[in-house]
Amino acid sequence: MEKNRRGIQSIEVGGTLLQALVRAGSPMMLKDLAAEAGMPAAKAHPYLVSFGKLGLIEQDAVSGFYKLGAFALQMGLTALNELDAIKIASEQAAALSLEIQQNVALVVWGNHGPTVVRVQECNRVVHVNMRTGTVMSLLHSATGKVFAAYLPEKLTEDMLAEELGSLAENPEYMAQWHATLDDVRRRSMARAVGYPIPGIHALSAPVLDSSGALALVMTTLGPASTFDTTWDGNLAKRLRRCAAEVSRLIGYRG
Repeated sequence: MEKNRRGIQSIEVGGTLLQALVRAGSPMMLKDLAAEAGMPAAKAHPYLVSFGKLGLIEQDAVSGFYKLGAFALQMGLTALNELDAIKIASEQAAALSLEIQQNVALVVWGNHGPTVVRVQECNRVVHVNMRTGTVMSLLHSATGKVFAAYLPEKLTEDMLAEELGSLAENPEYMAQWHATLDDVRRRSMARAVGYPIPGIHALSAPVLDSSGALALVMTTLGPASTFDTTWDGNLAKRLRRCAAEVSRLIGYRG
């Protein structure tokens, strides 16, 4: 119904210039901007003048390059503030759970550490003891490792110190721990194979916000007999793709 509504063609045509600037992510010359939008420079210029009056576009007085204006930035920030990352992730997690036939959990950083805020169950019975409010280990869970890898150390240091105990004084163990975090960042994923819950495997992936900071972690988990933990396996690929899509929807452009 929506797609059949009549619009104003000139606004849609001019909008291609704004879309071109967004795609470029940097200031552009008139001829390049017009070419990217698929129109002659002479046609693009009047649109840019009008957009400039509205604050949607600015032209550098020295170079002549065009960039997004202050009002465009305000619109973007307002849109980001209205985004509900949990709601968006929940919709994607529901689809992923049905697709892979495994449970999918959404986890955020709470007062006590990585805290489950939503569990999307698949159609089949999966006996996993994870529910809303569960706090995950930083050291021993796939979910916790993603938080440890992506959050600033000052946020995780107290909880990590408590979990490490005397292990914090073991240089060899700590070197291995930091190597694990580097691997999580390199793969954009962590995994747990039969530990800390015997017979249960898990894969976790980060969801990043518009500033590149960790917004939440998506974790899929299930019984070892039906759960593929290989880094390039079907589950890993689909989870990574889903987390990347949620990141895109909440503004991440990395």
